[in-house]
Amino acid sequence: MGLNGEHRALVKSSLIALALLGAGAAEAETCRQALALGLDVSGSVDTVEWHLQIEGLASALAAPEVQRAFLAMEGAPVWIAVYEWAADDAPRDLVAWRPIRSAEDLAEVQATLRATERGPHGIGTALGEAMRHGGVLLRERQDCWRLTLDLSADGRSNAGDKPERVRFEPGLADVTINGLIVSTGSDQASAESVEAELNMLESYFRGAVLKGHGAFVERARNYEDYEHAMTRKLLKELQTVSVGWLDGVTPLAKWQGRGAPPQ
Repeated sequence: MGLNGEHRALVKSSLIALALLGAGAAEAETCRQALALGLDVSGSVDTVEWHLQIEGLASALAAPEVQRAFLAMEGAPVWIAVYEWAADDAPRDLVAWRPIRSAEDLAEVQATLRATERGPHGIGTALGEAMRHGGVLLRERQDCWRLTLDLSADGRSNAGDKPERVRFEPGLADVTINGLIVSTGSDQASAESVEAELNMLESYFRGAVLKGHGAFVERARNYEDYEHAMTRKLLKELQTVSVGWLDGVTPLAKWQGRGAPPQ
């Protein structure tokens, strides 16, 4: 039976309404967190440790609990970018900004990391420059509810501007800076000496690097422990953002014009 004019008009308006609803849903998607990860590739990180760091991050992104945390809020994905830094003026971007909407997106980030080859780099540790580069990246994602810079390092800054000054520059406003510190002690080092080294480095990070509400530092006993430390840190960062809006951690101003907070 054919449709009369009235029925055809009704079907047409229904199709238009569905199309508008679909467009509205796409526009409603927002970014709940921009997460930039900066990896230390200075002279204290040898080739084996560099591979352990890259593989550790890739494996942490594959952990089921981390994947669940990334995908916890449909319609409000986390965006991720990865770069490496040393004492160079221009840190190297490894993974450009991309939204994580599925396990396949995470798998592509892992594949990109594992396909990366180590490039030339300076021997110094320029934490201030690493911060600035993270700030440049995060300014591209100002629409996100929360901006997080995640810096891994196995030593204090010894090149470039002091991080304790850089972290309060305008380019890092509204950015939370967390840290992952790694002991450089040999495999034969005693547990006490590794603990003492990490205590000193954590104290330095708390005084010169960390910034923002809930900022924290995670520890790795060595680069073999990097995967586990990164997994713990990602879970803390992602869970903080997933529930932060409940207790007012994320300012309401961050939501204006960027999609409604989840209900």
